[in-house]
Amino acid sequence: MEIQAKQATAKGSADWFTGDVYIDAIARGQEPSRLNVAAVHFTPGARTAWHSHQGGQTLFVTEGKGLVQSRGSAIVPISPGDVIYTPHGEEHWHGAAPDHLMTHLTMTEGDPSWGEHVSDEEYHGR
Repeated sequence: MEIQAKQATAKGSADWFTGDVYIDAIARGQEPSRLNVAAVHFTPGARTAWHSHQGGQTLFVTEGKGLVQSRGSAIVPISPGDVIYTPHGEEHWHGAAPDHLMTHLTMTEGDPSWGEHVSDEEYHGR
């Protein structure tokens, strides 16, 4: 057994996020596990860039209101208790609603591949 001290909260990179996003690492799997778990805190209107994950991604919304969209699909509102699964390689984005904070747990089994930022027009569904 290993007890690990909580890591400091990290600010999300402007290369990957629009707006202010803060990340609290929870777990990083040790080989052969590739599991990564983090709590991600989005300020109103903040969001990820378009991205996909090797091995897929599961989100569990813990508070606030948010939005999620897969490339080519409609924007879907999300709220506490929602579980969102995005399969391996599917491009998507997620973030807070325009007037709410949103926090989710993210669980991944592989590295992300980052794309372009989600434009304001895309974020607002125009």
